[in-house]
Amino acid sequence: MPTAPRVLLLTDAAMATHRPPGHPERPERLEAVALGVADGTAAAGARLERPSVAPAADELLKRVHPATHLAALDAAALRGGGWIDADTYLGPDSMRAARLAAGATVQAAEAVVRGEAAVAFAVVRPPGHHAAAERAAGFCILNNIAVAVLALRASGLARRVAIVDWDVHHGDGTQAIFERDPDVCYASTHQAPLYPGTGDAAERGTGPGLGATHNLPLPPGSGDDPFIAAWDDRLLPAIEGFGPDAILVSAGYDAHRLDPLAELAVTARGYRTVAEGVGRTARRGGLTGVALTLEGGYDLGALRESAAATVEGLLAGLAGVSDASEAAAT
Repeated sequence: MPTAPRVLLLTDAAMATHRPPGHPERPERLEAVALGVADGTAAAGARLERPSVAPAADELLKRVHPATHLAALDAAALRGGGWIDADTYLGPDSMRAARLAAGATVQAAEAVVRGEAAVAFAVVRPPGHHAAAERAAGFCILNNIAVAVLALRASGLARRVAIVDWDVHHGDGTQAIFERDPDVCYASTHQAPLYPGTGDAAERGTGPGLGATHNLPLPPGSGDDPFIAAWDDRLLPAIEGFGPDAILVSAGYDAHRLDPLAELAVTARGYRTVAEGVGRTARRGGLTGVALTLEGGYDLGALRESAAATVEGLLAGLAGVSDASEAAAT
């Protein structure tokens, strides 16, 4: 009998101590997504494990964020924190939460590249993809996925990395960090117009990174079919052609039709189908797993069902279940 695939859920209750007052990016999001990961794992007949999480070392953080920027954030937190901008809050415990979020994302990435799990989901907060090298913004303090990419490089586990970003908002921080890097393929769908106003299809990277950035903005109300087509027809083929050593997902769920902050109208079916395509792309490229880190998503029920659909879809794609079904039908 084949061994059930392994799913890692990486989270820590201390991330709930980051508490922006009256903010949609609230602690309850952690439990909603964790329950969804467990639901999806059980539905797929996989094994769920919950390793402990360690905060990212400053040595890793400094590969993305300059020491002066980290010191300024730490000093602000020690003073009691406050609002960095109209959307982004830093409290007394926020930097510990942010270091744990980055650490969980690194652990997820390393686990799948080492072949220790088929899916590793860092269920974290604060999110990261709007954070630039020297700027916290858009609910984000540290860029979790960027830290994970450079940690994979530092450890020699991967050189070429693809980032799948299906959050409803464009990951302007992630794109800015890697736009000159030919060994990072950044691919994003996002609602336009919408915050932060970046991510036009003409943005393809700069200098040596020209051509490694792929943006596909979608209008409000698009729903599942354009979302799925954007990934299946354009973005996933671009990632497959890039030939990554690892695929990491900025898994935001604010494109869901119930989300209070956007209007893209995606459902769990859309997330499952795209996740299946990501898993299939990974398998075709010889990869044994996919890592994810939580970005946005602010309706708790939508978070749970979307995370469950994602895990099911990834496992199906990695196993080649849909390919086998399609072959049998033809």
